[in-house]
Amino acid sequence: MAETTQVTVIGGGSSGLMAAVSASRAGAEIVLLERLDRVGKKLLATGNGRCNLSNADCSLSRFYGGDPAFIAQVLTRFPVASTIDFFEALGIACKTEDQGKIYPQSDQASAVLDVLRWELDRLHVEVRTGCEVTGIARAGAGFALSLSGGKEIGAGRVILAGGGKAGPQFGSDGSGLRLAQKLGHHLIEPLAAIVALRLGAAFLRRLKGVKFVGRVEVRCGDDVLRQEAGEILFTDNGVSGPPVLQLSRTAAVALQQNKAPRIVLDLFPDSGLEELDAALANRFRLQGHKSLAMGLVGLLNKRLIPVLLAEAGIPDPSLPCGALPAQERQRLAALLKGWSFPVVGTQPWPQAQVTAGGIALDEVDPATLESRLVPGLYFCGEILDVDGDCGGFNLQWAWSSGWLAGRSAASR
Repeated sequence: MAETTQVTVIGGGSSGLMAAVSASRAGAEIVLLERLDRVGKKLLATGNGRCNLSNADCSLSRFYGGDPAFIAQVLTRFPVASTIDFFEALGIACKTEDQGKIYPQSDQASAVLDVLRWELDRLHVEVRTGCEVTGIARAGAGFALSLSGGKEIGAGRVILAGGGKAGPQFGSDGSGLRLAQKLGHHLIEPLAAIVALRLGAAFLRRLKGVKFVGRVEVRCGDDVLRQEAGEILFTDNGVSGPPVLQLSRTAAVALQQNKAPRIVLDLFPDSGLEELDAALANRFRLQGHKSLAMGLVGLLNKRLIPVLLAEAGIPDPSLPCGALPAQERQRLAALLKGWSFPVVGTQPWPQAQVTAGGIALDEVDPATLESRLVPGLYFCGEILDVDGDCGGFNLQWAWSSGWLAGRSAASR
C-alpha cells in the first residue's frame, strides 16, 4: 500500500469539512478526499447563495428520520451556540432573521466556505480534489481505499461524509451510500425532500410562473398530514415555493406508502368560506355588467381565472357576473378555499435540496457516530437517516454530526 494516514474524510461537503477541522484540531493527521474539482459546491448554493447556517429554534420537532433520541444526542454535543461560536471565531459575524434563520452578516455562502478552507490550510489538512473513492476494504487494523484510476491508499480510520442523493451536480450522487452498503450497512430508502412536487393536472403548463400567497396542505383522505403558508408558485407540472418545499417530505413519504396524497391549496387563507362567498357575491353585484373573466381581474391572477372557472364547472367565462347562479358562485368560492390536486411525484434529485433516508441509525453509535458493524468507520451529514426542515436545520445537522464524527475518529 503506497501511503497511510491516520483519518481519511471522504466527501468535501459541509459535514466533511467540519469533520476534517474537528479531527485535525483534536490532533489527527487528516486527508480529505473530494471527487469533484473543488470542495463545498453544495454549501455555496445553500440559502440561495446566502448560506442559512443554522436556526435559533433548533428543536427536535424540526428533524426527521430515525430515532429522535439519536438525533438529540448528536445535536446536544455541538448545539447552535457552538456553531455560532465556531464560525465567529473564524471571522463569520452571524445574524438572526425571521423564523430564527441564522445567516452570515455578509449574506455570502462563499465567505463561509472561504473561512473553512482557510482553517483547513492552517491545520495542514491535505485536501485532494478530483479523487473518487470506489471501494473501502479492511486492511489489518485500518482500511484500504480504492480510488478511480486504480490507485490505492490506506487509512487508520475513515469518516464517510459522502452525502445522500440530493443535488448530484454538487457531488451528492449516492456513491457514499453505495460504499456503506458494500460494507454491510442497510439503507432506509432515500427520498427527495425540500423539493417541488409534481401534480396530476393537465392545465398546469398554462399556469407556469403564477405566484400567490396562500396556504397549502398535504392530505390523505380526510386527514391533514401537514400544512404551511406563504408564497406558492405554479410550475409546468406542479407547485413549488417555500411552503411546498417545507411539506414535500410528508407528501413523498405518503406517496412511497401508497397513501394517494393530495395537495390542497387555499388561495384566500385569511377568509372563511362564507366570508369569501359573500365577498364574491358583492363583487359580482358591483361588476354585474362585466363578464366573469373581466369581473375577477384584480382579485385573481389573470392567468388563473379561466382555469379556475373551468375547474368550478363554469364553462363560459363571457357570462355576465350578474347572471352567475348562486350555486355556481358557491362552487367557485369552495374551489378558491380548497383546490385539490393528486400528488404524482417529486421533482428529480438534481432539484432536491436534501435526502430523506440513508444509513439506518441503529447501526451507528450516537455517542461517537462510529459504525456498530465496522469499527473505525464513522458517518456524518446527509448520508445518515436524518433530515430537517428548510431554515438552517440541515446545515446544523451537518455541523453537529461532522464535529462529533471528527472528534471521535481522532480520539479513538
